[in-house]
Amino acid sequence: MPATLTEIAKVAGVSIATVSRVLNHVDHPISEKTRQRILKLAAELNYQPNLVARSLRIDSTSTVGIIVESMTSPFIPPIISGIQNVLKPAGYLSFILNTNDDPDIEIESIHMLNNRQIDGILFVAIWDRSPKMVEQMTTKPHVFIHRHFDSYADNCVAVDERWGARLAVSHLANLGHQRIAFINGAPDWDASIFRLKGYQEELKSRGIPYDPDLVTHQGWEPEHGQSGIDLLFSKGVSFSALFAGNDLIAMGAIHALQDRGLRVPQDIAVIGYDDRAFTSFVRPAISTVTLPAYEMGEASARLLLSMMKGELKSSKAVEVRGRLLVRESCGAGLTRRTLNEDMA
Repeated sequence: MPATLTEIAKVAGVSIATVSRVLNHVDHPISEKTRQRILKLAAELNYQPNLVARSLRIDSTSTVGIIVESMTSPFIPPIISGIQNVLKPAGYLSFILNTNDDPDIEIESIHMLNNRQIDGILFVAIWDRSPKMVEQMTTKPHVFIHRHFDSYADNCVAVDERWGARLAVSHLANLGHQRIAFINGAPDWDASIFRLKGYQEELKSRGIPYDPDLVTHQGWEPEHGQSGIDLLFSKGVSFSALFAGNDLIAMGAIHALQDRGLRVPQDIAVIGYDDRAFTSFVRPAISTVTLPAYEMGEASARLLLSMMKGELKSSKAVEVRGRLLVRESCGAGLTRRTLNEDMA
């Protein structure tokens, strides 16, 4: 049975207050010899702190709630892993509430956390509520992850989508492509909006004219890659490279190009986005830009820790950048040119 503070104090020959100060790491003048003796006894006697009592004393539970939109998303687990790998060494326990893409469950989850003693909330890819709406529902320190709210809101950790799009277009331009088509995702998504901006910015920086006929907004599934290719060909536009809004679109587009007798990358170079697990196993293996989910989790946890400690009241948006992964589908291995991956 675990020992109490009273039992440790009796064996150590010191006061209960002294034992409490040592085990709670209170800054108080105690000799190092006494401190080490108390710590050793606590370990030998299997002392377990009363976390409930401790939380009442210091008004902190060292607990964080994580509200996620859907655990079925492939990006949620690495985000949570990044969060917990930062919070755990800092002494924080986290628990997850899954809303199953239901905005009503999300509201219930916020109210549930408000009624419990937790120190902060992390919203992972939640429904598209404004930050002010969330602030009206909770006064606890909170951070939004993987949401832009149509702009870079405060206390938000998100992907630098423009940077990722520029990486993809830059790489294709470095390979000599001037006619770069873009099959984007759903037009009303933040990711689509910012990736289009990045696409346009990179073309402009290289003096390549923007042709709206080369751009189509579809959706995020493989069939949207196929329909995007069909639309581009129905317009009669010529292009030698394709930037796909995500890897699923890229996969569907590659199949559609192959059905038309075109080779990837020999005839059309293709780059996707997200670095889904399948991209390195299909043939051709798909070049892509990583979606830095784990890194977003780390950054959001560090931000929330600063807020919970009172070191920071709020923060400007934190943008996390992905990386370009060059595989077979872009055709980089088919040229002897020296490539400079740094964007102009």
